Amino acid sequence: MPALASVPRFFLLPLIAPTRDPKMQHRPRKRFGQNFLHDPGVVQHILAAIAPQPQERIVEIGPGQGAITRELLRLVESLDAVELDRDLVAALPGICADLGRLRLHNADALKFEFCRLTKPGERLRIVGNLPYNVSTPLLFHLLEQSWCIEDMHFMLQREVVDRMVSTPGNKHYGRLSVMLQITCDVQRLFDVGPGAFRPPPKVESSFVRLRPLRQPIFPVGDPVLFGQLVRQAFAQRRKTLRNTLRGLLSAEQMQQLGIDPSLRAESLSVEQFARLANAACKTSDRSRPIAKPDRREMD
Repeated sequence: MPALASVPRFFLLPLIAPTRDPKMQHRPRKRFGQNFLHDPGVVQHILAAIAPQPQERIVEIGPGQGAITRELLRLVESLDAVELDRDLVAALPGICADLGRLRLHNADALKFEFCRLTKPGERLRIVGNLPYNVSTPLLFHLLEQSWCIEDMHFMLQREVVDRMVSTPGNKHYGRLSVMLQITCDVQRLFDVGPGAFRPPPKVESSFVRLRPLRQPIFPVGDPVLFGQLVRQAFAQRRKTLRNTLRGLLSAEQMQQLGIDPSLRAESLSVEQFARLANAACKTSDRSRPIAKPDRREMD
């Protein structure tokens, strides 16, 4: 983690001490995957990475006990926050009183329509210490709405970030790597130890930035089919493309694209997946059932 001295002066503001308001003596709930951030130094690094500007439309997912929320409110004109826990929704307005305009949405982020928060010409900047038990499906949910998103800054389980930034041939490379890297610029910013949270998780964490690309890094004729092909290719990691993509492409078609059908999915680049999907788009029977994904690729 970079030294605190390297944080821009603009963000070296006196931090509000963690509240001792009885209303916020909230017991973390395991079913919500709650691990509350409490380390002021980590909050400073997060603010420096986001570099929020006063008039930007920022949305926080899972504000929890307000460690990031309070500091964001001091820097922006208004802030939207999506929180599922009703007890936290009830307490946050009091904790954040007089700091700025906070609009709370008591909703499940996995079902929330983020683009409805925007006005014409606006794009959202989304921030969050995400519950690790729903982080991957939430990332896919946000990808579906990426047209209205400028960037995303998330605290995630380090293992998930390993997968997000991984390259072909690496053991962490999989469906998540391909689907994010074709649509986003993904950067790991810094790692955070368990002690920065309450209760401390049993894993290390990483803070990551995603910037949705206005166009995919490689042209894809049918984004839905691309997603299906990638999912099918990684559904059985030990099998070769000849077997996993049966019904979408023949071995001969793969060879014509310069791709060895005896390879496994983990060996292919994002660009090669795009070429396979574009070829399959011309020949695939879309009514044919797609193989179910390996749960390890979804979690």
